[in-house]
Amino acid sequence: MAAIQQEARINDVLYHIHRDLSAPLTGAVLARVAAYSEQHFHRVFRSVTGESLHRYIRRVRLEQAANHLMFEPGTPVRDIALKSGYNSLASFTRVFGEQFGVSPGRWRNQERPQRLPYKNDPEIAAGAKRIADCSLPLPDLIELPDQPVAYIRHLGYGRSIKTAWQILQAWAVAENRPFNKQVGLHHSNPALTPLDQCRYVACLGIDRAITRRGLVNSLVIPGGLHARFKFSGQYGNLLPWITRLQDEWLSGSGFKVGATPAFAEYQRNQFIDPQERFELFYYQPVSLY
Repeated sequence: MAAIQQEARINDVLYHIHRDLSAPLTGAVLARVAAYSEQHFHRVFRSVTGESLHRYIRRVRLEQAANHLMFEPGTPVRDIALKSGYNSLASFTRVFGEQFGVSPGRWRNQERPQRLPYKNDPEIAAGAKRIADCSLPLPDLIELPDQPVAYIRHLGYGRSIKTAWQILQAWAVAENRPFNKQVGLHHSNPALTPLDQCRYVACLGIDRAITRRGLVNSLVIPGGLHARFKFSGQYGNLLPWITRLQDEWLSGSGFKVGATPAFAEYQRNQFIDPQERFELFYYQPVSLY
């Protein structure tokens, strides 16, 4: 039970972090979110996430910055540094180079190491070949409301995500809640992040608050302007589709990357479907400014 409570508190911290990566995310502030002393908080955070707080925040901020550099060619590097929580362009340039092996400017100019680490996965590489000659569907632009959800976090992108969905389904049965509004939050860009480090959140839409916290907790998926793409296919196809929408649509759309996570709303969920097929709407947050 203690381990479950620790995970619930760190989930609150992760939700706080990902709501605004440019905010001051100090150990003192986040320890208060978790209701721990700062010293104990750092130990628990590492135990639950497998990373120190400093390393985790630095990594996710730099992943966000890399996305902005790729898909916002008109935004100055200094502004992207500020949005990623760095007040100094020099310090941003230094840590970005340590993470990605090139400067922010060279990354933007496509002078970067080979992307698409997921192509090391044979099934996803095969999925990329299957969709290579298919046309990217055009999106609808939709203003979404905030969505309260129950959720379970999962580290790694692959078939192991099925376990998170099975637990969420069992929870829904025990709580007498519908299991029809299934949403997958994509915290990581799989074009940049190795699959075993991608952070995925299995979510279930709820119409009333959760009264007991444990393996399953609650958060609110922020609303706002989103580009909605409709995709269908088999396991292995989705990540290549996401990369294509970023490379082929987002980079030339005139929109900026939204600050909140992208997500999939499933009509057919590949992780629990017997044929491992999916039908879904993929929502990419975007903004004009």
